[in-house]
Amino acid sequence: MIPPRPAPTSPARRWPRFALAFALAGLGFGLAAIGFVAAMDPYGLRASPGRPGAIMDRNQRFMHPRIARAGGYDAAVFGTSTARLLDPHDLDRAFGVRFANLAVNAATPDEQRTLATLFLRRNAVRAVLFALDSTWCAAAPPRRTAHPFPDWLYAEGAPWGWLRQVNGQSLGIAAQVALHRLGLAPARIRGDGFSVFTPPEAAYDPVRAARHIHGGGSPLDPESGMGPAARAGDAAPDAIHDAMPMLDVLDGLLAAVPEAARKLVAFMP
Repeated sequence: MIPPRPAPTSPARRWPRFALAFALAGLGFGLAAIGFVAAMDPYGLRASPGRPGAIMDRNQRFMHPRIARAGGYDAAVFGTSTARLLDPHDLDRAFGVRFANLAVNAATPDEQRTLATLFLRRNAVRAVLFALDSTWCAAAPPRRTAHPFPDWLYAEGAPWGWLRQVNGQSLGIAAQVALHRLGLAPARIRGDGFSVFTPPEAAYDPVRAARHIHGGGSPLDPESGMGPAARAGDAAPDAIHDAMPMLDVLDGLLAAVPEAARKLVAFMP
């Protein structure tokens, strides 16, 4: 005897079941994404001397905190893109320490201060090199730029960082970290933060370089590209200091460096 066919489920009962299944699937996917990102640690929240991790993204504002936390360096370069071509290997040989290059493209003085503070807090520092440019001499430099700067990533312990880092970008970087651990993808840059980002040397234009470096002047007469106010140099020292408030920030950073450490300050071209 053929059993009777069950009565079809009414649409009014199917939709709640579908909604519940959809919500549970979304919750499961979200928890899986959080767990995956936390396990891969794309931004190095758990970086330490024994486990520095590979750098799988070129965004220095997000990647350099990993280097600062890793604790494998006792010296660092801080600055903007004008200092990024300082090779830590060359600096290591010159000063007998282990440098990381933590320069960040278009970094404001406050961004440099934030990164330097993290590095000084997490490492036994023997040398620092602050590569200055015109932003340190501005009367009112911006605190941040249009580039995202994750202040939470620089905080002590990075509170709730494992949740803050869960987004589409982090998932992509976490996937790259997983591929690197499996030997299927190389690190994006060296572990000390150094990378060559300029065109090949064959494309070097000395005339264009002189125009940028000397403000329209020449290596033999750089003042020819300056206006009369820039050449005057007769302002009182106190007035100059008041017009450059970030000098106090620089003084504070240098004071935070251990007394026995070598402190280098250089104005980059």
